[in-house]
Amino acid sequence: MFADVPAFAALADDTRMRIVETLAAGERSVGDLVDLFPISQPAISRHLRLLRESGVVDVAASGKQRIYRLNPTSLADVRGWAERVTRTWEERFDALGDHLDRMKDEEQRH
Repeated sequence: MFADVPAFAALADDTRMRIVETLAAGERSVGDLVDLFPISQPAISRHLRLLRESGVVDVAASGKQRIYRLNPTSLADVRGWAERVTRTWEERFDALGDHLDRMKDEEQRH
């Protein structure tokens, strides 16, 4: 069901985004994550499954526990997109700044 979900879709949910932010600080067990969020263990497990199947997190067994960790390489597409959007907006703001400077210069001349 979630096998074809890209990182963008996986991160679109607020709870999944907060799980990723938590895992960015270090690996956690499912139990640790359940303790941090006001939702049920099955709900956390569903979020983790989607994150795992989209490649955003990795899981390893440690005895009876499942330990989740962030897979930072999976976020390369997100980072690339954010950099492109940032460049576009910087260019637009620079153009707006230039336009406003020209308007101010013209206003001062009159």
